Amino acid sequence: QVQLVESGGGLVQAGGSLRLSCTASGRTSSHYAMGWFRQAPGKEREFVAAVSWSGGSTYYADSVKGRFTLSRDNTKNTVYLQMSSLKPQDTAVYYCAANPLGSGLPSTYAYDYWGQGTQVTVSS
Repeated sequence: QVQLVESGGGLVQAGGSLRLSCTASGRTSSHYAMGWFRQAPGKEREFVAAVSWSGGSTYYADSVKGRFTLSRDNTKNTVYLQMSSLKPQDTAVYYCAANPLGSGLPSTYAYDYWGQGTQVTVSS
């Protein structure tokens, strides 16, 4: 079992920045790719970004490419999502998730473990 805890959400004005963190505990010796998803009210959960276990490969949704940066520090069992140039349409609950296979990264079905989510609200 892996437990994931997100932090860093909050209220920010459009154009501002936030950094989300996701810390894993439990069976962290396994090599998991990590992903971030978000879900706005009335919408389906959507892929935001993912990073391979080594941190050497990252993947982004087109909607956040160039504005968000995902990184990880395996010594701290933590991944970071740096969000810049935020827009009101980025408002959502952001979830981190762990993927044991390292494939199918944009799909929610590829992830075995999920955090509880952290709210990000971007005001116009």
